[in-house]
Amino acid sequence: MFWPIFLRVITSGDLWQASLQFAALLLLPALGGVISERSGVVNIAMEGMMLIGCYVGVVVTLASHSVLVGLLAAIVAGGLLALVHGVVSIHLKADQIISGIAINVAALGLTNYLNIVQTGGQGIPTLASNLRLPVLNWGPLAQLPFLGQVLFQQNVVFYVTIVILVGLQFLLFRTNLGLRIRAVGEHPQAADTAGVSVRLIRYACVVASGLLSGLAGAFLALGVAGTFNSNMTAGRGFIALAAVVFGKYTPLGAAGACLIFGLGLALSVRLQDTGIDSNLLATLPYILTIIALIGLVGRTVAPAADGVPYEPGSAE
Repeated sequence: MFWPIFLRVITSGDLWQASLQFAALLLLPALGGVISERSGVVNIAMEGMMLIGCYVGVVVTLASHSVLVGLLAAIVAGGLLALVHGVVSIHLKADQIISGIAINVAALGLTNYLNIVQTGGQGIPTLASNLRLPVLNWGPLAQLPFLGQVLFQQNVVFYVTIVILVGLQFLLFRTNLGLRIRAVGEHPQAADTAGVSVRLIRYACVVASGLLSGLAGAFLALGVAGTFNSNMTAGRGFIALAAVVFGKYTPLGAAGACLIFGLGLALSVRLQDTGIDSNLLATLPYILTIIALIGLVGRTVAPAADGVPYEPGSAE
């Protein structure tokens, strides 16, 4: 009974369409993590930034009756939370891991509290279709067998994510700005001596990671779920962080990792008809994440100054 259902699922367009959707959802914060870590700032707060983006995106969309306004508000909310992480990590030189944990805990508690206060414990209603991020249909291309459903019937954010991926890969490895970002993450003292503003670069990269995480939160709430639920990110920010490591701190590498993890998320949903316990299936993406990270022990090297606060005039 299991294998016929499994084969039907694995060869269906629905599975691969969902896999790419989940991969894009993970890739946005992963790209933010890449640029933040490349500049020398560890960001494990992407989970909290995504969650804030989810909540703010839905609430502002309902209040303004505009999904575009809600989307922008979610992006800004993620960026502001990242700015807090930047101030604590870069200016105050606090432990970056502790700062990230604190932001994640605060985001979870704050969104739960505001949700209860706002709705009286009833929960936020499902958004109407005109208040959700649209799925683009590419006309004749969308009618192609299999590929039409998988590639040309995706949410608009999916295509935006591809553009961001290509742009960030080009930025980091083909531009002077990308060279400065990598220099700041590898040897900030040398970059500072060459006239590069280490703090400015790091602040910009951390805030950029928050903007991308906020966009991911909006995608989850306004595009995938159509509502806000408590802790709805469910560890996806941490899976994105694993994708950063798995992808060896490169945008394309992180994209490859997100494809694998996205497939795991899609399988955990689509295989529920096989009779396997749904709680067990829900662990599949996290099991894949653990296996991936175990396989990379000792093989992935972070930027040399990653997680190290910069002191002007110091030799790092």
